[in-house]
Parts: sequence; structure tokens; C-alpha cells
Amino acid sequence: MKTEVMEKSGQTTMDRTAAEIISESLPKAIGYGMYREMVHQLASEGKTTGPDQTASLVNYTQLNNRRLKRWDKTLRLSEEQKAQITLSEKKMTWLVLTESWCGDAAPSMPVMNRIAELNPNIDFKILLRDENLELMHRFKTKGALSIPKLIALDTESGEVIADWGPRSGGATKMVEAYKKEHGKLSPEFKEDLQLWYNSDKGQDILKDLLELLALK
Repeated sequence: MKTEVMEKSGQTTMDRTAAEIISESLPKAIGYGMYREMVHQLASEGKTTGPDQTASLVNYTQLNNRRLKRWDKTLRLSEEQKAQITLSEKKMTWLVLTESWCGDAAPSMPVMNRIAELNPNIDFKILLRDENLELMHRFKTKGALSIPKLIALDTESGEVIADWGPRSGGATKMVEAYKKEHGKLSPEFKEDLQLWYNSDKGQDILKDLLELLALK
């Protein structure tokens, strides 16, 4: 999904309540390394994040543990992309809401992390959605609590610059077209979407996030 800058008519600067929620939430956020360790531990124990410890969600957590490991190893950026990332001087906090079972998070979070590794001005932090529903309700996608949801903050002012998620532009078009024809996503479509992510090699996600980096 394309990044969306908040409109001047009331959302460019967060209202007091939203600012307070984010301020209270940030100290609870963890880094990517700790998140990866948590997902790995949960997968090995046959558990998942969130209150629903169902077999399907545990299975998705185990799948995502393998997917995250693969993406961390195989993600490649061009020299031009690396240069674009390192040239960004704006100090930002990328706060991401997700869960260990989220299939769309597996390809996108390694891309976010790689960008943050290349640019020390970006502080990449992660919160679990179901433990932070008050914040999640502020950043719904078409009325849904869709994840992953990246909230880009000006680190110095705390102002929300933009938000992104739960999918890149290309993936969003695929999902919307399928829903229009079939009503809801099938397990088969979700597998096809993961194959598309693999064939795309993170480039569609990277394109969206580079646009976010360019925001002032």
C-alpha cells in the first residue's frame, strides 16, 4: 500500500490523545533482533503471539520463523538503493505493529530492518498488535486492524510523518482484485501471495519504503 501522509486538516500533527498513546507505547517496543529471537522461541515451543493459541496460528508462526530467516539471508539491495537509503538525514522512528503469525510481515520486516541497518537515523521498533490495541485502532486500514502497520515518526518531535501497510502496492492490488472476485482470501491465494513475494525479492516493498524515506 502506498504511504499516506496525514492531511493538514487535523492529522498532520497528532492530537493529544494519539501522541500520549504513542509516547506510552514506545518504551515497550523491542528491536528486530529481540523480535526474531522471540519468534524463534515461540516456534520451537509450538506457541504464537496473541491470546489465541490455535493450531493454525502456531503453524503460521513456525512458517514465518523460517520465512524471516530466509529473507534475512537472501534479501539483496542494489548499490543505488543503498546510496538512497544512506543519504536520508531525517531522524525517524519506524514503529511497527505486528504478530508472529502475520504472513505479510514475513517479507516486509526484513526489508525494514535492512534499511534501518544501513541508516543510523532510523530507529526500528516493534510492538505486538494485540497488546497495543488502543494504538492499533488509530491506524486501521479501511476499518480493519490489518498488520503489519508501520508508523513513521519524526524522532525529535514525535509527529507522525506517514504510515504504511499492511502490504506493498503490488500485493495490495492482487489482494483487492481477488477479494472483488471471491469475497475473501483463500488459503490457496495466501500461498500464491507468498510465492509472489518470493519472486519479487522484496523490491515492491523496498520501493514503497524508499518513498517513505523521501518524505520531509
